[in-house]
Amino acid sequence: MSWFSCFKKISFFSCTRSEQEILPDSHRSVRIPSEQSFWKKLFAFSGPGFLIAVGYMDPGNWATDLAAGSQFNYSLLCVILISNVMAMLLQTLSLKLGIVTERDLAQMCRYHYRPSVNYMLWIFCELAIIACDLAEIIGSAIALNLLFHIPILWGVCITALDVFVLLFLQHKGFRYLEALITTLIGVIGICFGLEIFFSRPNLASITAGFVPHLEIMTHPGMLYIAIGILGATVMPHNLYLHSSIVQTRSYPLNAVGKREAIRFASIDSNIALFLAMFINAAILIVAAATFFKGGRKDIAEIEDAYKLLSPMLGVTGASTLFAIALLAAGQNSTLTGTMAGQIVMEGFLEMRMKPWVRRLMTRSLALVPTLVVVWYMGERGMNQLLLASQVVLSMQLSFAVIPLVTFTSDRKKMGLFVNSFSMKIVAWSVALVILVLNGWLLMMTIASWL
Repeated sequence: MSWFSCFKKISFFSCTRSEQEILPDSHRSVRIPSEQSFWKKLFAFSGPGFLIAVGYMDPGNWATDLAAGSQFNYSLLCVILISNVMAMLLQTLSLKLGIVTERDLAQMCRYHYRPSVNYMLWIFCELAIIACDLAEIIGSAIALNLLFHIPILWGVCITALDVFVLLFLQHKGFRYLEALITTLIGVIGICFGLEIFFSRPNLASITAGFVPHLEIMTHPGMLYIAIGILGATVMPHNLYLHSSIVQTRSYPLNAVGKREAIRFASIDSNIALFLAMFINAAILIVAAATFFKGGRKDIAEIEDAYKLLSPMLGVTGASTLFAIALLAAGQNSTLTGTMAGQIVMEGFLEMRMKPWVRRLMTRSLALVPTLVVVWYMGERGMNQLLLASQVVLSMQLSFAVIPLVTFTSDRKKMGLFVNSFSMKIVAWSVALVILVLNGWLLMMTIASWL
């Protein structure tokens, strides 16, 4: 018996019951009515898209949206729109891969690539999950500090307790987890809907902002933030997560059943991502209507936005709503990050870790650098660490996108559901754009640190 086989026998771990079932307690656990109306079937399929959407509105996106609105008014709304369309495409490919092959993206990588490549992809994905978890820790800790004046250091420690919430919900059932996350998304949406009402933005300028224009490519500062928005939008671990959690639905495993599952899962995903686009756009719109209009073009940090929202809008509760939305975003994202970590480890390594061990391990790896930075650099270091986490995410993104496009374009793997010729062109174009822009962002970030 190899050392790896012995390692899996430790009580913290267990071998997979079936190589196809990554979340065994939830796999095909949600019943789909066979002969019901369109809306009842859509409701049954709805949920996974909202779990994915939280990654597109996590605290890592807030800084870039705030900077975009405060510095360039509504001009970069078109970038949010474009990046969201790209996300919709990639998430549709991800769910299609999971439904058709009955394997998630991590499992497909394990079967397709040789072990050395497979382990490299696993390590990169784990780093991305830790980086994302780190951003969520920072966002939640800042929100606790703003709302309850809890010191950042203690706030970071408190965020580790969410493991118990996740374990309770997983025990109750997958639909309970989906319901909580959808509710928190609703809280974020309501908070920013009210913020938009309070800030009274110019509707004509908002409409114009969604139209792409060449100035973005010619203005260095605008281009840098635009690439930052693109780089922070698509979360690599979401592609692994989505390809797995769509398999929580019990649909017929034939061509007709899979076609219907792809249809309804795509609707669910696109609706949820549209809501995520609204929230990201709302952050930018509020920043433009409040800070840019008020002459404060230097707002790029979450704490500054919180302190100035109420005074500049003249609304007492505006800052509180902002902090509540931030806390909901941080806690939402950290719940899905755990599942992504479990899926990635089991898919790449064919090793199952107990959920509480996996959660504590991921959170501990993110807690250590956060605590060190807060201890030595204070609150100023938090935003630098937040930026560093987004760079790590950008570095890993192409390592998830390229395999995804490769697999969904392979007729041997996808059969009747293989990407059409036009879809292949669009998908590879998106992959190339992401690769080039994230590479450029990485180089510019490194150059700014030197």
